[in-house]
Amino acid sequence: MNPIAPEFLTTPLAHRGYHDAAAGRPENSLAALEAAIVAGYGIELDVQLSSDGHAKVFHDYHLDRLTDEKGPVSTRTAADLRQIKLKNSTETIPTFSQALAHVAGRAPLLIEIKDQDGVMGANVGPLEKAVADALVAYRGPVAVMSFNPHAVREFARLSPNTPRGLTTSSFPVADWPLLPAKTRAHLRLIEDYQPLGASFISHHAGDLGSARVQELKSEGAAVLCWTVRSQKAEDTARKIADNITFEGYAPTLDP
Repeated sequence: MNPIAPEFLTTPLAHRGYHDAAAGRPENSLAALEAAIVAGYGIELDVQLSSDGHAKVFHDYHLDRLTDEKGPVSTRTAADLRQIKLKNSTETIPTFSQALAHVAGRAPLLIEIKDQDGVMGANVGPLEKAVADALVAYRGPVAVMSFNPHAVREFARLSPNTPRGLTTSSFPVADWPLLPAKTRAHLRLIEDYQPLGASFISHHAGDLGSARVQELKSEGAAVLCWTVRSQKAEDTARKIADNITFEGYAPTLDP
């Protein structure tokens, strides 16, 4: 197990960067990453895979919500994606390598590998390799996580010294309609934590009171949470969580 760096427990993490569409800095854009750095926050970002095997900083599986293009991210090359503008801005979709070069160790960086399998299964590999390869020369506090335990296992094989964790929740059927009930039940119990050599979880803020989260915390797991959207919600989350991933407001930084 590689412990998560102390910065991840003390510096609030801006969800998909410190984004504000009205200010021209869309989620997961270089502008949103820079805004987080300037404000003194850490950064959480997402990675998807291009058709030619490059990691791109983008949350959704499809382009429709965040751009004026349509269709799956996975059908476009990295070069094509780099030319696509994010809505209401001059920003385009950055590659993961570009994001790393931009952050350059100036903020703790929490990376979520999005499930490419479709049902949290074992069909993984290309995205994990792209992330691991890009991180080889990176210097700065970094940690990697995924909802898919198979993705975390593969990443651990490729980059064993990088701190890793699981993104977790109660996996209600309303939020995860495509997942089989057996898979949701398995993921809900976070049974893969120890076998994966994980050092943290990032758990849904509304479910922090679960017995399993309490158990993992008592055993020494670092507990992060997602996604907090107000000071009141932060105050509640911090009764259990060591740190928060936030958006839509400005958390207070410790002096």
